[in-house]
Amino acid sequence: MTASEQANFNEMYAPDGSVRDAYRGYNEWFGQQNASWLKRKDFEAEGFFRRTGITFNVYGEDDAEERLIPFDMVPRIITGAEWRRLSKGIEQRVRALNAFMHDLYHRQEIIRSGRLPERLFRNNTAWLPQMVGFTPPGGVYTHITGIDLVRTGPDDFLVLEDNARTPSGVSYMLENRETMMAMFPELFSKVKVREVSDYPRRLAKSLAACAPPGAGANPNIAVLTPGIYNSAYYEHAFLADQMGAELVEGSDLRVVDGKVQMRTTTGFTQVDVLYRRVDDEYLDPLTFNPSSMLGVPGIMDVYRAGGITIANAPGTGVADDKAIYSFMPEIVQFYTGERPLLPNVDTWRCSDPDSLKYVLDNLAELVVKEVHGSGGYGMLIGPTSSKKEIETFRAKLKDDPDNYIAQPTLSLSSCPIYTKQGLAPRHVDLRPFVLCSPQGVDITPGGLTRVALKKGSLVVNSSQGGGTKDSWVLDD
Repeated sequence: MTASEQANFNEMYAPDGSVRDAYRGYNEWFGQQNASWLKRKDFEAEGFFRRTGITFNVYGEDDAEERLIPFDMVPRIITGAEWRRLSKGIEQRVRALNAFMHDLYHRQEIIRSGRLPERLFRNNTAWLPQMVGFTPPGGVYTHITGIDLVRTGPDDFLVLEDNARTPSGVSYMLENRETMMAMFPELFSKVKVREVSDYPRRLAKSLAACAPPGAGANPNIAVLTPGIYNSAYYEHAFLADQMGAELVEGSDLRVVDGKVQMRTTTGFTQVDVLYRRVDDEYLDPLTFNPSSMLGVPGIMDVYRAGGITIANAPGTGVADDKAIYSFMPEIVQFYTGERPLLPNVDTWRCSDPDSLKYVLDNLAELVVKEVHGSGGYGMLIGPTSSKKEIETFRAKLKDDPDNYIAQPTLSLSSCPIYTKQGLAPRHVDLRPFVLCSPQGVDITPGGLTRVALKKGSLVVNSSQGGGTKDSWVLDD
């Protein structure tokens, strides 16, 4: 273990080598297993994922064939007490995000108060003027949210970013658990872990609760996918199947008599709730991008007339903006009247001249991100970048400072992964999935743990060589 790895918070081992409370049951079980049997199980996991078809595509690569999601069979474990503290902070943040969305498209009190600069959304392509003055059914904008968290100490969880547009990855959370239970059923008898397999049922229930008035007791739910070539198509099909909902493409839907209708073998059937995995720009060619073949012509008119629920609501992508993220402490306090229970990572907005000067002077120590970036693309990790890469990014910053924010290089916590040499620490983050409806906020215990499989790497995205592991919240 290197000196830098020793400086990071190890979630399994204390500095004196003792096993932390969360991992005691697992560690006892692991120590009783035969090494050759564990190696076979590690090989089995890859075969399970291959048979199930748990794959993703990487955009922009010449060899853009489907790839397996790398899976590590050592779980990431959180105690019940830790999760209860986390849940309070997550719920507070999601409630504030939803209130923020409503305010941005109505009175804009947070702008009037001077807490948020108007320029942050006036020139923001994620802010949709078509949503001004409209309130979605049930008053819910962020039906499904993914809050990315990192850990730097025993009680130190920080929010790295918010995903309120179309958060992905929940299918991997579910398949990771199913794989672990299939491979190690006796382990789950020894260590009591909170369930995640009921997420699709809870998602369907939450979406149904957001159906427009007049939808009836059993509203029709459909999942809108861009199609089989989308990088997350596996997840779209998986969730539709698990919810008992129809998986549709834009060509399967049309507006008939003021309602969105779905083509079936017996004719057209009304859709009440559309869980869309298509970006705003492509949702309605009559309202947004006229060349889009992925959306439904006229769906925004039906939506604004109260004839369908779209989840998440168009325009929620504003919350994914990393410049907006930097104001989240003020946003949480403004809408809840409480101090944020989950702090942000310190962030420099490069649109500010003083912040830009600091960032340019310290590029080699910072992480720089595009405000609309995702998937680990369009970013610079100063400490692991070459001088040429740093100078290239310096030019980008000077040319378009409004497009970037910067953050310190965090000392991310590490969890063990299984290697041929035994357990080895690797950096991780966590994406809990949160459902919001008029009935309240529902947080799945755990979420998706992404792990940087390369030694020393801080990038956990699957598109950048990261993998996933099962996330356990102990049932204590």
